[in-house]
Amino acid sequence: MGRLNFSDTRHLVTRTALGQEWGGVKALEGKTRQEAIQILLKPAPLTTPPLPALTPWAKVSRMSQQSGLGKKRARKMMKVEGERLKRWWMKHLLFTKAPVNERMTLFWQNHFTSSLEKVQQPRLLYLQNQLLRRNAMGNFRSLLHEVARDPAMLVYLDGSKNVKGSPNENFARELLELFTLGRGHYSESDIKAAAITFTGWGTDRNRGTYVYDASKHDNRRVTFMGRTGSFSGDQLIDIILEKPRVGEHIAEKFWKEFISDSHPDPRYIKRWGAVFRNSNYNIKALLSEVLNSDAFWDKKYTGTLTKSPVDLVVGTLRALPFPKLPAGELVHITKLLGQDLFDPPTVKGWPGGKAWIDTQTLLVRTSLLNKLTRHSGASARVQSNLPRATGTEVVNWLLPMPPVLPLPTTPGKRRMVRALMLDPVFQLK
Repeated sequence: MGRLNFSDTRHLVTRTALGQEWGGVKALEGKTRQEAIQILLKPAPLTTPPLPALTPWAKVSRMSQQSGLGKKRARKMMKVEGERLKRWWMKHLLFTKAPVNERMTLFWQNHFTSSLEKVQQPRLLYLQNQLLRRNAMGNFRSLLHEVARDPAMLVYLDGSKNVKGSPNENFARELLELFTLGRGHYSESDIKAAAITFTGWGTDRNRGTYVYDASKHDNRRVTFMGRTGSFSGDQLIDIILEKPRVGEHIAEKFWKEFISDSHPDPRYIKRWGAVFRNSNYNIKALLSEVLNSDAFWDKKYTGTLTKSPVDLVVGTLRALPFPKLPAGELVHITKLLGQDLFDPPTVKGWPGGKAWIDTQTLLVRTSLLNKLTRHSGASARVQSNLPRATGTEVVNWLLPMPPVLPLPTTPGKRRMVRALMLDPVFQLK
């Protein structure tokens, strides 16, 4: 297997972190795959910026109940505070010292989807975001149990409306279809049974906590996946986790995230799913297996993933010494590019892949890169802060494959960087 060269470590860092920061790439050069991956997955401090000022829900609720005008003002206030929360996360993405964990936080945010538009309470989304960050590299079993009780999720999927005599199936359906098994691996009767099992689960929006109301719980016996009993919600989740398909479902998600937009290779999915399940759903064990696999290092998959808006915006600003744009402007840009933080388009999250780029978003991407790289008063400082590297090293650093456009003939590192960033290959990783 040998030692990793610069292009290898660049590939590893770009696929797993937030941009190919020069120091991070160079630090892994010369290591073996296993050594580099162990370093990359080493735990890092998960500190986040202070929570922005958010209005207590009790006050918002009182405003909404006073009049139609009060309701309108409350919605406007929540929208303003939602934008404040988006800026909070954008700043953290730009400056976090744990970029691998933050990428996994983004991954789980798109797996366990919730949105400000539906929840309309920024503090609940903040609490969910912190929950996902704490568990991003931990244990999927624990994470799934916690998400089932998460107030934002209970509001988003109407779990708090799921009561005895009037079961709501939204959470039950997404638990099976999106979170654990995937379509075709459960029945409609399983959804109905799960919905009954989770009746009585709700949230105290004032405190931002999970609550259980026994008077609203239907404790009748149900048949779920061939098992009959009066199950608790936790018991039902554990029944799901007994299925090998759960590990394979998450493995397929990891294939799309770290390997390729192509249809997953079933040989790897079976193997990764078994490793994941046998580790009692240790997320780091699965990620390590994926990164150590031949598929991850196969040259046919190099440069086949399209950068997400966060990859492009945050990754570029973390990797290169351009002046940081205001967080609000970056939030607006990623929204224009189709990745509105805390507001994915549907319960399925952002589709990703080739869907990130169309004629409109390509114009926005190019406009941003033009703005960052055009000559300005900061150009001298940008030039002096670029890595001391040859032209070939700069190309290998910024692009996953050779550029398709001609490189500039006039010498100058900043000019070279601009040309590479405006090359179509820069959109890939």
